[in-house]
Amino acid sequence: MRYEPTEAERKLWGILRDRRLASYKFRRQVPMGRYIVDFYCSSAGLVVELDGSQHAENSHDVERDAWLCAQGYRVLRIWNNQLNGDRNSILDAIWYALQEQTP
Repeated sequence: MRYEPTEAERKLWGILRDRRLASYKFRRQVPMGRYIVDFYCSSAGLVVELDGSQHAENSHDVERDAWLCAQGYRVLRIWNNQLNGDRNSILDAIWYALQEQTP
């Protein structure tokens, strides 16, 4: 588990913490099985992962996402540069993901 968040994680956590996004409760750096997810909303079963360039075409992420989905979680991956470039679109994407019903 990392104790020092990335700049993008700090920005997104500033938006998600303390039920700031439509009163949804998020936690950060949450252990799930052998993985640690960046952000998790238990009421929606939603995992939000912020990815930098090191995640491009990463087979580990594919395996991790498959495991999380098999456990019933939904995963939303966001590129760090998207958060920096178009914050409102990212917030919309998270909002819509929160509204979706878990299969």
